[in-house]
Amino acid sequence: MATKQQNPLLNNARSLLYKLAKFAGLVSNDIGIDLGTANTLVYVRGKGIVLAEPSVVAVDAVTGEVLAVGHKAKAMLGKTPRKILAVRPMKDGVIADFEIAEGMIRALLKRVTPARTLFRPKILIAVPSGITGVEKRAVEDSALRAGAQEVILIEEPMAAAIGVDLPVHEPFANMIIDVGGGTTEIAIISLGGIVESRSLRIAGDEFDECVVNYMRRTYNLMIGPRTAEEIKMSIGSAYPLGDNELEMEVRGRDQVTGLPITKRINSVEIRECLAEPILQIIESVKLTLEKCPAELAADLVERGMVLAGGGALIRGLDKALIKETGLPVTVAPAPLLAVCLGTGKALEYLDTFKKRKVL
Repeated sequence: MATKQQNPLLNNARSLLYKLAKFAGLVSNDIGIDLGTANTLVYVRGKGIVLAEPSVVAVDAVTGEVLAVGHKAKAMLGKTPRKILAVRPMKDGVIADFEIAEGMIRALLKRVTPARTLFRPKILIAVPSGITGVEKRAVEDSALRAGAQEVILIEEPMAAAIGVDLPVHEPFANMIIDVGGGTTEIAIISLGGIVESRSLRIAGDEFDECVVNYMRRTYNLMIGPRTAEEIKMSIGSAYPLGDNELEMEVRGRDQVTGLPITKRINSVEIRECLAEPILQIIESVKLTLEKCPAELAADLVERGMVLAGGGALIRGLDKALIKETGLPVTVAPAPLLAVCLGTGKALEYLDTFKKRKVL
């Protein structure tokens, strides 16, 4: 009986302490994180997106100490001395290196939370829809060890759909295709839930790898992932550009002589080398549509689908999807920010989602 009488007093004391701490600036706001393979974006409740950094960490090879995170670390890729390693802790949308991922999350949280705080932040993290139970626990444990008070997971296609303002709670079909760095998430959403989805571990990194292999095979030219990404974004395309085909110079190392050389390539070549992974994405979109219930399929004829993620920036990807599916395709206004914006909007309903480990 005594315990029951003390609970209201204890709760009131905690509430008062929280209000005083908040007034003193010692409370961290809730945080939404798009923990991507290529980039990590952080949304702070009440402030919006405050960080957008490459998912790269530079560590001391001897001590394991984190030396740099984000843009500074990415600038070191392929250029570090033996003592320093530039590592991407995320692969195919999930954590590949637990300790380095934890260090990256801790460094990013440190940038966005008050220096002196009494209350740790609650964190909402976007994860691929095809993630396994073990991979979920790895994400949760990394965030908790990095300083989170509580971790809630939301599926990336749901976050992306919320981020591009699709009416996900309405009783009709909303289709989202999120082409990220490590995964492509395809989902049909209705009444606040995912009706049909596919998570394909073919995305931006696979595109870069195709470019690297093409340059080595065709020109005996060795290039790194940063150069491949630059080629992809500068002249990459998924659909013929007509009279607007592009060209660029590429510098790398000749496999035969070992000397630095320059080659000139065009967008037709890069479109051909990207054709296979893009075709796999289109086939996955078709398979998702084939499994869509008839009533929702009828909605999609009128409403079409929305393209988000960094892959949405590849020229003509929307046109290739329109040609192959016959459905309208819209590119999101800020495709790179869609998932992070979705986590931020979902923070407003955090209490509703606490009972669900993955939204």
